[in-house]
Amino acid sequence: MTGLPDDKIEIVRTLVAGAPDKVVSGLRSALVAADGDTALAGVRRVVEAEVADRNLRNKVLEPVAPLFVGDGRDRERLCFPAAALPLLWRGLRVLAPQDVAHAAVVYADYEPGVSSAEPFDRLVQRLADEIEIGDQRDVMAALGLIEAARPDGREVLLSCLSMAAVVRRATLKLPEWISRTTQERAAAARVAYRDACRAGEDAGPRFFEMLSGQLAERWTILRIVSAVMDHPAESYLSGSELAMFATRLMDAVDVNLRAVATFDLNGGPKAGMDAAATVETLTHQISELEGAIDLAREGGWGGRIQKQKQSLANVVEGRLRELAKIQNAALPSHKVRVARAMVTEPRLTLEPDARQVERCRSLLNFCEGIRASANYGGFASTRAKVMEAAGETLDQYVEDVLSLVRDGEVPDREIAARFLQIAADFAGLIYEPRASEIVRRRAATAFGANKAPRAAWEDPAKPL
Repeated sequence: MTGLPDDKIEIVRTLVAGAPDKVVSGLRSALVAADGDTALAGVRRVVEAEVADRNLRNKVLEPVAPLFVGDGRDRERLCFPAAALPLLWRGLRVLAPQDVAHAAVVYADYEPGVSSAEPFDRLVQRLADEIEIGDQRDVMAALGLIEAARPDGREVLLSCLSMAAVVRRATLKLPEWISRTTQERAAAARVAYRDACRAGEDAGPRFFEMLSGQLAERWTILRIVSAVMDHPAESYLSGSELAMFATRLMDAVDVNLRAVATFDLNGGPKAGMDAAATVETLTHQISELEGAIDLAREGGWGGRIQKQKQSLANVVEGRLRELAKIQNAALPSHKVRVARAMVTEPRLTLEPDARQVERCRSLLNFCEGIRASANYGGFASTRAKVMEAAGETLDQYVEDVLSLVRDGEVPDREIAARFLQIAADFAGLIYEPRASEIVRRRAATAFGANKAPRAAWEDPAKPL
């Protein structure tokens, strides 16, 4: 099979060059499986070259690259239009091809903290010079996008580029500064901050904005702000130019609280796990605020954070208390007359309601997912009581269904088997994964006594 003609390869190159990083990375992974396919060999080479070029770009422009996101119009944080970054890099390759080639050679064997970053810093300075006094076409096009997003974009970008070398060195220390703050590390952070502030007005906040872009959780930058300011009192930090890092985190807590309060149970297990992950993030965020700032006991930030912590407990407990009703809807029972008394037993005359089952799975995944954060969040006691009650209800339900199966009193054996499959899944979430297998083995024994056909409980993956 012959490869693609040159004109089509050029079309592919143009499309790949304009694609987002995630798309290019995904395409590269997909083409790995096409090794040996002559028709795709040219496409693979184009994609590999693009990935290599972007990796070099992101290394050279590492201090500022994370700031290029979206349309660059977010007024709450420092950012530039994402479309401007490839234009700046293209212009830099035209302006300094030899320096770019040298940087590529250095990057091939680069070791953080060992290799010199001077070739990268020299290219950043070359870009800054061009932005200030040059007229290279691609760079000018990038500046047009940047200034359309924010009128002061050129000056802000120049300020960021002027402290790029300081940020690059500080980035190497971030894992240490974030993991545990010591006097030595705090002193190093202060030195970096002081060096960055030489870039001019507003350089201090921009330094922390640039560092936060290097972090997996951008809000953890508050830990470094606290170290630089020597664990500031609320009254001091709130009046400083760095107050926005604390207020931004408090605003993020409010957003996450709303997400947990309104997460849709119809989203299934993933929705429950995502909401539980948000709860865990909330506990970390509130802990970060409490640990980084000497908060006032009442009013101000201290009062707001205390209310947020109480809201977290209230929101989670509210979702937990929904479990009993939703579990009963997924595993329904009804009243039947036995002799002269009315008793409750599983309703096995109708197929399981798939929607209610998914809602219960979602909430049970949420309940399991918040286990680690329950103590700090203040809802451990409520969670324990809710899960205990859910376990007792489930155990009784399983015993009743198994009893009806053994006695041959179920109206539809397949329906009973499907409800037992659901109960087994729930048991694994309420107790532990092994509990699911126990229920399935007991169900197999009960049905096996009557030589039942292959049933749903024998295949946990079988859809309802």
